[in-house]
Order: sequence, then structure tokens, then C-alpha cells
Amino acid sequence: MMVPILAAIAEHTRLQALLLLADGSEHCVCELMQKLDATQSRMSRHMQVLRQAGLVVDRRDAQWVRYRLNPDMPPGVYAVLKTILAAERGERPEERKIA
Repeated sequence: MMVPILAAIAEHTRLQALLLLADGSEHCVCELMQKLDATQSRMSRHMQVLRQAGLVVDRRDAQWVRYRLNPDMPPGVYAVLKTILAAERGERPEERKIA
């Protein structure tokens, strides 16, 4: 169960997208593209991998697709993600809560 999740997180652009989504709000692909300097097709593929791993959920809003962290991810997956994101920020996991 953890291999696809860790593989999804291991890619730099996807990890950076998760860091952005960790603020607890929804972000559209266009915003992620701009902040991560990625093309639309590349960003959409990355988000598809994160969605298939169960880390994010999406919502269609007219022509936009908005992503946020999956609020229903299993507690063990949440703990791993929280630890990885905190380490990426240079924090200890208990110092900051992700949405």
C-alpha cells in the first residue's frame, strides 16, 4: 500500500505540489502550473498520480479542476505525508499541522 504513495511523493514536482496543498485550501491546476513552472499537461499528469495514490482529491469548477489534500486518507498515510512535508520544510513533524 505504501509503495505507490512513496513513489508519488518521491518526485520533486509532486512533492512541491503537496507542499502547496498543505495550506488546507484548494488550488487549481493553473495556479500549480504557475508556482511550479510546469506545463498544463505535465501538471495534470502529476496530479493524476497523486490522486491515484489517494493523496489528493479533485473537484471540477466550470473549466477548472481544483485539488486539495484528501481529507479521508488513512491515518498512517497522513502521518507519513505529515512527516515528509515537515522534513521538506526543515521542521519537526509536531511543529506544524497539515490540513
